Amino acid sequence: MNARLALQALAAAPSFDALSVGDALPPLVLPPITRTTLALFAGASGDHNPIHIDTDIARKAGMPDVFAQGMLSAAYLGRLLTDWVPQHQLRQVNLRFVGITHLGHQLTCTGRVAEKIEQGGERLVRVEIATTTQYGDKKIVGDALLALDAQRGHQP
Repeated sequence: MNARLALQALAAAPSFDALSVGDALPPLVLPPITRTTLALFAGASGDHNPIHIDTDIARKAGMPDVFAQGMLSAAYLGRLLTDWVPQHQLRQVNLRFVGITHLGHQLTCTGRVAEKIEQGGERLVRVEIATTTQYGDKKIVGDALLALDAQRGHQP
């Protein structure tokens, strides 16, 4: 990242004082899940479980077709967070898988500020996060702890 882009990202990062409980993160709307999405994620992640890429295996397991790797949706939530704050500001992410993401599902990742905390010299926000399909079904729910106004290179 060049210096100009780094300064723009820093200027756009949310500040602790400017946020209120209930504020929403900008949503991340993704394209529908396709077989190509699953194959590309399998290659990138090393998760080559055949239930995600082989229709015959998925059907033998009682599924109508292949379905998304749970960690694909988790990665999308990570992207939601790092689109909002730099990665070095993430302190903790907790996720719970609550449903299967099938082919054709279009996920939207959302988050909202649930709590503001000052602890250990850091100003933190806890955000509740989720992936939801175009039908309103949640697939992953969780929360994340983010240090705002953090200096680069800080080690928790």
